[in-house]
Amino acid sequence: MTTRRALIKYAALAGFTAMTTFGTTGIAAAEDLDTIKENGVIRIAMSGAYPPFNFVNEKNEVVGFDPAIGTEIAKRMGLEVEIITTAWDGIIGGLLANKYDAIVGSMSITEERDEVVDFVGPYYTTKRAIFTKPDSGITSVEQLGDAKVGVTLGETHEEWARDKGYNVRTYKGLPELLLELDNDRVDVIVNDSIAAILAMKEIGYDFVALEDLETDAIGAGIAIREGNPELAKAMQEALDAMMEDGTYLEIAEEWVGGDIR
Repeated sequence: MTTRRALIKYAALAGFTAMTTFGTTGIAAAEDLDTIKENGVIRIAMSGAYPPFNFVNEKNEVVGFDPAIGTEIAKRMGLEVEIITTAWDGIIGGLLANKYDAIVGSMSITEERDEVVDFVGPYYTTKRAIFTKPDSGITSVEQLGDAKVGVTLGETHEEWARDKGYNVRTYKGLPELLLELDNDRVDVIVNDSIAAILAMKEIGYDFVALEDLETDAIGAGIAIREGNPELAKAMQEALDAMMEDGTYLEIAEEWVGGDIR
């Protein structure tokens, strides 16, 4: 079985290959902040399929908690922001290939990812949760041996579910996960608790969480290419200032209903 660690390292290799092909190496990454300042724009990536953290609205605009945080950080750095949506399972490879400057997309900070990117933050915390229909008959994690388990492709929840030996089915994002559960194509879904609960409330789904799941808090961070201490410092200072002056809380209350630090 291919592990998530192997896939992340493959993405890192692909990104490095792309960088060397186009004449950019890891050594040049130390100059990222200078290049960003010269251009006046920081490019941030996310899936665009993770409401209410990031999603495309009826006006075809990418909105949510993540783009609001990224835009505010850029503003405090004296920069404009360009938001790029991309498939989640290739998002680290795109960062390493210099397709964008940072990932502000609710990325969980893990040891495997920290081997190939650097993180700013965390800028919020959540927990893993498993949801099912109230009438599914599934009330415990112990009953998942034969269940069809839905996860988002490339997320840490996929690695966790595969390590558990579950019958895993992968999807593009949270909206598709919820739809598949509602249509009985999966028995349970695994996702960050906050995003799932808020999305279910918004759409009107009445799914329930399995209460016996044991899980630790998960920090979401902003990923940047390694070797950029000045960029990391500037972004962290902007984030810290937002948290201190109340701007972070205003953004959090607008998009997720309260403080999620």
